[in-house]
Amino acid sequence: MALLKRGKRYWFEFEFQGRRYRESTRTTSEQLALKIERKRRREIEEAAAGIRRPTAPTLLSVAADDWLELRKPTWAKKTYVAAALDVSHLKKHLGTLLLSDIRDRDISDYINTRRIEKASDKTIRNEIGSLRAILKKHRLWAQLKDDGIRLPTGSAEDVGIALSPTDEAALLQACAANRSRSLYPAVTIDLNTGLRLDELRLLRWRQVDFVNEAVKVGRSKTEHGAGRAVPLNEAALKAISEWAVQFPERKPDHYVFPSERVGFSGNDEIPQVFDTDPTKPITSWKTAWNGARKASGVFCRFHDLRHTCVTRLLERGTPFAVVATIMGWSPGTSVRMAKRYGHIGESAQRQAMASLDVPLAAAKPTKQGHLRGAKAPRVQAPPTIQ
Repeated sequence: MALLKRGKRYWFEFEFQGRRYRESTRTTSEQLALKIERKRRREIEEAAAGIRRPTAPTLLSVAADDWLELRKPTWAKKTYVAAALDVSHLKKHLGTLLLSDIRDRDISDYINTRRIEKASDKTIRNEIGSLRAILKKHRLWAQLKDDGIRLPTGSAEDVGIALSPTDEAALLQACAANRSRSLYPAVTIDLNTGLRLDELRLLRWRQVDFVNEAVKVGRSKTEHGAGRAVPLNEAALKAISEWAVQFPERKPDHYVFPSERVGFSGNDEIPQVFDTDPTKPITSWKTAWNGARKASGVFCRFHDLRHTCVTRLLERGTPFAVVATIMGWSPGTSVRMAKRYGHIGESAQRQAMASLDVPLAAAKPTKQGHLRGAKAPRVQAPPTIQ
């Protein structure tokens, strides 16, 4: 055993079964460092021998805070805020219970209580998901899972809605009349690209390729979404081109939708834009979005713009694999989305199966590998982003 001093604190170093352990004791006391080193060595020896010491009973409130603190460095800020909100509700209703005392009846009562408090099924599922993660960390979830806990199945509003052409026209008209000048181009682009909210909000001009008519996504919710190229159709290209005219001195690192303030000057009812900072992204469209929804009478979520884009692509017969690539879905998400949107692609599925009715003689492969009598699919190379 070796006790080392780095700066003011002591470290220990020893070998056990061919593995070297080097850890900080986080103390400036040599005597305390020796005790910590002996305790750590004993823990390792007992673990190797299969000996597990019983842990002290832990309150859910304490375990929840520890779980949040442990996961915080690996989470995005929004993920941590959402999990912290879940934990606040769990602590309110279950915080005084020991982890080992939580039973399926407690979880069932929690679900009923949250429903009385008007929490949505999706919110309740998220909160139970956080509780599950806490219990799994302490190896206590398996016994509850065997008790057959039934989570809320959710409602239709959790799935999302696709805007009708009439609703889209009304919403866009309200967005154009809104005091926020960026709302209309943002909504138009999102309806025609299906970008996630933060993918759109954090878009920079260097990610917009006007030559190849595409945008390259930066940071995304998943690794499959980051860096993907999304082609711009005519409507999206027109919207972003007209928006670019508003910023003649834009630079590649500037945000497409910059932070800015809007107000009225004197008795003039025309909104005036000021304090535009292109080095900072817009914080939120929440106020403007709610105003446009109220004015149009179309009450949907901003995420439903993405849902609308997906629905229309599938309704027009776009292969699901192509849609998944454009949307940046991971393989696991693609499976879930295939179930969610399966009814939409029914006509395309029927057409695909109907192709089997073509006699083999009439559908003889050509040298290029296509079936004679059937049109060869057009393959378009993905746009190169400069």
